[in-house]
Amino acid sequence: MKRFLYQPVLDAIAAREDKIATELADAAATKAKAHAQRSEFEEKNQAFDEQRADLLSKATEAANTERERLLAEARKTAETASAARAKKLQADTQALHGEIVRQTQQQVFDIARRVLGDLADASLEQRACAVFIQRLQAVDGETLAALSAALKATSAEEPALLRSAFDLPAEQLAAIQAALEETFGQAIALKVETAPELVSGIELSAQGQKLAWSIADYLTTLSATLNEHPAEAGAA
Repeated sequence: MKRFLYQPVLDAIAAREDKIATELADAAATKAKAHAQRSEFEEKNQAFDEQRADLLSKATEAANTERERLLAEARKTAETASAARAKKLQADTQALHGEIVRQTQQQVFDIARRVLGDLADASLEQRACAVFIQRLQAVDGETLAALSAALKATSAEEPALLRSAFDLPAEQLAAIQAALEETFGQAIALKVETAPELVSGIELSAQGQKLAWSIADYLTTLSATLNEHPAEAGAA
């Protein structure tokens, strides 16, 4: 009976125990594998979190840097624009002031020329001739040498030009001619013209050289001085 009944039962039990042991071993292996996979997943998840945090930190830092750059650029652009507007406003103000000064000066000089032209009489014209002769006789140095060379190059065909604001009477023309010949020691051919714009003045020119005296010269010199120093003119 033992051989035919008990032994099969024992074999069945042993087989059952082997199966259970195999299943337990498989379960343990599965559990170990699952644990390993879980650990691997956790490690990867931690690495991902660290990488994400690092990328977020770098992105935040880059965004802040770009923000500061854009703000600095905007401030610089605003300052440049403000400076340009201020510079343009100053230039416009100076230009307007200069234009007002120039127009005022021009009006004053035009009025002065008209008044002096209206007031010029024989005595003033005679005095203009006398002053021109005095200036002629006072010429020296390089001016005298240059004018002398220019006059020596003149001829009857290409005479020196003598312009005056008024018709020169024969007596005054003769006096100027005599002064020229005495000063430069030679006969000088003259072409005489009337130039009212000289305003009671006389001008001698030859070969690009010029000697002149006129009230207009004084006005032109004064105008140039005021144009060079408008601030002083405004203060005056």
